[in-house]
Amino acid sequence: MVTICRATLQHLDRLVPLFDAYRQFYGQNGDLDGARAFLTARIERDQSVILLADDGAGFVQLYPCFSSVRMRSTLILNDLFVAPEARGRGVGEALLAAACDHARSIGAARMTLSTAVDNSAAHALYVRAGWERDAQFHTYGIAVD
Repeated sequence: MVTICRATLQHLDRLVPLFDAYRQFYGQNGDLDGARAFLTARIERDQSVILLADDGAGFVQLYPCFSSVRMRSTLILNDLFVAPEARGRGVGEALLAAACDHARSIGAARMTLSTAVDNSAAHALYVRAGWERDAQFHTYGIAVD
């Protein structure tokens, strides 16, 4: 059984290495100090919800957003990472379920996420968990820095 809790500042020692490994998975250089500062700010300012599995097996980070059309809150599931040694134990599924439970608890209309086109393990996980690719909208982005 996977245990999930909402991360607080007291969880940073376990969360920071996971977050740093997640960033490195996406091609960023390791930066434990930067990761700690970033996560500390998100938690202190209540700008995201971070759910931590098994005290360090994985995490998911949710950012609040809003749907003008539905006039309700939505959540962006921006980050999901399971430590390599914890994969295959249901941690990812448990984190996705906990994220959905949190979304329901705050009355969110929906959650959205995106992942790398070549991340087939993540694609399979999302499909198993009931997520569907959006056939109605195309997503675009632009770098502004």
